[in-house]
Amino acid sequence: MSQAPPRLLLIDDDISLAKMLHEFLELHGFRVDVVHEGEAGLQRINENQPDLVILDVMLPDISGFDVLKRLRVDHTLPVIMLTARGDESDRIFGLMGGADDYLPKPFNPLELTVRIQAVLKRSSSDATNQPIGETLVVGPLKMDMKRRVMTANAITVKLTAAEMRVLEQLMRRPGEVLSRARLTQLALDRPIEAYDRSIDTLISKIRSKLSAANIENQCIRGMRGHGYVLDEEFFSED
Repeated sequence: MSQAPPRLLLIDDDISLAKMLHEFLELHGFRVDVVHEGEAGLQRINENQPDLVILDVMLPDISGFDVLKRLRVDHTLPVIMLTARGDESDRIFGLMGGADDYLPKPFNPLELTVRIQAVLKRSSSDATNQPIGETLVVGPLKMDMKRRVMTANAITVKLTAAEMRVLEQLMRRPGEVLSRARLTQLALDRPIEAYDRSIDTLISKIRSKLSAANIENQCIRGMRGHGYVLDEEFFSED
């Protein structure tokens, strides 16, 4: 029996754009529901959770950021945000709020399709393809790959899916400097873009959450012009 096509929910108040994307994405093998307001989108998610949400920042009732914030209270499903072209603050707010990826308007519908496929692939891998029972441990940091649970100093640290993947790559290679380009490819499954600060934003968020578990920011060091490294020697210092 063939696998059911992924279900997408598009939340965008641009009726003509939504109609075009609905037709285009269904031609590429997705099932697509469309709503034009944030509250309606949240209600639809609670009634029948899709496999992925495409969420516009600018909505007529509540902002896409508010939708994302409320969605993340109860759901971990992947979200791609549609932002205004060149507005880096929207991209940063989206990533810090738990979005899995973003795409600035206007965009090529084929690029959106590729982004959707990449995010769904990562999400499926997170859920099913991790080695059973594998646990990553670096000093007081512990990541249970089967349960997708992160702890630091035995304190549970709630990470978004994107944050979890970035920290996972650093924990798999403690002491190794990973460039922003390589981290983007490994964790987000896409090439880095010009002026792309996604990894910097996610690292900042990870540091903040680890700090709440009494892990100092210096454990993830930024190497100017090179990238980031999880400093395992940091944890051996008394």
